[in-house]
Amino acid sequence: MGEETDAPLLPSQHLKRTGTIWTAVAHIITGVIGSGVLSLAWSMAQLGWIAGPLIMIFFALVTLISTYLLSDSYRFPHPQFGPSTNTSYLQAVNTTLGKKASWICGLMVELSLYGTGIAYTITSAISMRAIQKSNCYHKEGHDGNCQYSDTSNMILFGAFQVILSQIPNFQNMQWLSIVAALMSFIYASIGFALGLAQVIENGYVLGSITGVAASSAADKVWNISQAIGDIAFAYPYALILLEIQDTLKSLPPENVTMKKASTIALALTTFFYVCCGAFGYAAFGENTPGNLLTGFGFYEPYWLIDFANASIVLHLLGAYQVYSQPVFATTEQWFKQKYPDSLFIDKNYILKLPGFPAFRLNGFRVCFRTLYAVSITAISITFPYFNQVIGLLGALNFWPLSIYFPVKMYFRQRNIEAWTVKWVMLQVFSIVVFCLSAFALVGAIEGVLSARLR
Repeated sequence: MGEETDAPLLPSQHLKRTGTIWTAVAHIITGVIGSGVLSLAWSMAQLGWIAGPLIMIFFALVTLISTYLLSDSYRFPHPQFGPSTNTSYLQAVNTTLGKKASWICGLMVELSLYGTGIAYTITSAISMRAIQKSNCYHKEGHDGNCQYSDTSNMILFGAFQVILSQIPNFQNMQWLSIVAALMSFIYASIGFALGLAQVIENGYVLGSITGVAASSAADKVWNISQAIGDIAFAYPYALILLEIQDTLKSLPPENVTMKKASTIALALTTFFYVCCGAFGYAAFGENTPGNLLTGFGFYEPYWLIDFANASIVLHLLGAYQVYSQPVFATTEQWFKQKYPDSLFIDKNYILKLPGFPAFRLNGFRVCFRTLYAVSITAISITFPYFNQVIGLLGALNFWPLSIYFPVKMYFRQRNIEAWTVKWVMLQVFSIVVFCLSAFALVGAIEGVLSARLR
C-alpha cells in the first residue's frame, strides 16, 4: 500500500468523461427500476384496470417532462455551450435559484437519497428471505414451517454496501450499473412471464375496473393513496440525473444525449411496469401480494423464483450505490473545503492487490461511508415495512424534487414571465402533481403508523 498526499478527485468534472447514450440508459435503468417495480401489481390491484395503467403512464410522462427541464440545467446559462457545468442537482439549484433555495433543496435531496437506501435494504432482505422460503417450501411443502428473519439478511446486505461504498465516484461505476441494469430486466421479465403464465393456467383474467374490495370506504381510500405513492416511488430519478449527465461526452451536447437516453429508458421501464402490474393483477386478482416475487403469489418453479430474487439483490446492490454516490460526493467535498489542511480528509493511500487495478483509499471516506451504510441498515431493521415505506418515500419526494425545483429553474433559465401560456401550463402541471403527492403522502403516513401499531 502506497501513500499519496494530494486530495481525492471527488467532483466528477475533474475526470475524463467517456459516457455514451447507452451507458446513460444503463445508469437510468439502474436508478429507476428498483424495488418499486415489485409493488406495482399490488398498486394496480388497488386502482383497478382503468386507473392503474393510466396512473403509471401519467407518472412516466411527468418524469419525462421533469428530465427534459432538468437536463438543460447542466450547462447554465446556455444549455449546450455554457462555460461551466452543474454536476449535481443541488449545484444546479444553487446556481439557478440561489443559496436559500439550495439549503432547503439540499436537505430534501439528502433525505431522499438516504431514504432510497433504506427502501433498497428492506427490499433486498425480503428477496433474500424469499429465496430461503422458496427452497423451504420446495422441500417441506407449502404447509412447512418456513419462517425466516429479515434482520440477518439486512445486516449481510449492509456489509456488502460498506465494501461497495468505497468505490470513489460515478466514473468508476459504469460496470456496476450495466450489471445492475441487466439484472433489473431479468427479474422484471420473470415477474411479467410468471404473471402471464398464471393467467394462461387460470384460463381467465382476474381483477375488476374498481380494484380490490376493502373492509370500509376509508380503507379503500388509504389503499388507493398508498398505491399512488408506490407508483411515484417507482419512477423519478431527478436526483441523480445531472450526475449521470456529467459522465457523458461533450459531443453531441450532453443535454441532447441525456434527453434521448431518458426517453429510451423511460419507454422501456414503463413497458415493463405496465406488464408486471397488469399480469400480476390479472393472475391473482383480490389476492395480489404486496411484493409480486416475494409475497408468494408464486411458489413454483422454485429455481426461477430463486433466480429472480437473486437478480433483485444484485440489481439493488448497484442501485444503492447509484443513489448513495451523490451523498458521498457532496459530503466529502464539503468537509474538504471546510478543513482544507486536515490530513485525515486529504491523505490518500493506494492499495494494489495482485491481479487488480490500483485502488485509492481515504481515511475519512472509509469512516463516513461505513457509518452511512450502518445507519441505513439500523433504520431498515427498525421499520421493515415494504409497501408502506416505499409509498411514503414516493409521496414525500416526488413533487418537490421532480417537479417544483425543475420547473422553477426552467422559469429562471428561460426568463419565463408570469401569466404567459407556458408559465400557466407549467404551474397547472405542478399543482396537479402536488395534489396527487399530498394525497399519497397522507395515505402512506397512515399505512406506516398502522403497520407499526400492529
